[in-house]
Amino acid sequence: MDSKPKAKVYVDGANVFYMQKKDIKFDIDWKKMKEYLQKEWDVVEVLYYLGIKEKDANRSSYLKYLDHLGFKVITKPLKVIKIDHEHPLHQLHKYTEIYKCNFDVEITTDILLDRVNIDEVILFSGDSDFDYLVQKLKNAGKGVTIFSSRKMLSWELKMTSRKYVFLEDIKEKVGR
Repeated sequence: MDSKPKAKVYVDGANVFYMQKKDIKFDIDWKKMKEYLQKEWDVVEVLYYLGIKEKDANRSSYLKYLDHLGFKVITKPLKVIKIDHEHPLHQLHKYTEIYKCNFDVEITTDILLDRVNIDEVILFSGDSDFDYLVQKLKNAGKGVTIFSSRKMLSWELKMTSRKYVFLEDIKEKVGR
């Protein structure tokens, strides 16, 4: 009997959060997802990257949930970006605040440091910024599987990854 490939899972939390709310319209049950992944891979570790607001009770309970599942959660504070909307006819300024947190560098660094000990990288993100990384991993003989939605999976990742899975297609198996 062949053994399953050793894999680590890297979840771009902001990308997945946006995907769930704006695109696939269902929440991922991470316990079911972990079980789903373990059918094909020997999942060594799941790393979940998440920006957090100060004193966010909802986020705190979510972090406890992920910790309970055995996920390694990497956090950093969300940045508040104020966008100035100047009205052309008046001297009125209206600001919109958006929260942003980018983990591309951290995810890339962790994958490159971990790559020696695994056969497969499983990445939850459709972000084309990861294309160069995926190309390098592929050249190094590592498999990369991308989990994303149809709308958010960049064509670059579609072309360079070994395999991609559309979350919409596995809703019945991993959705809440």
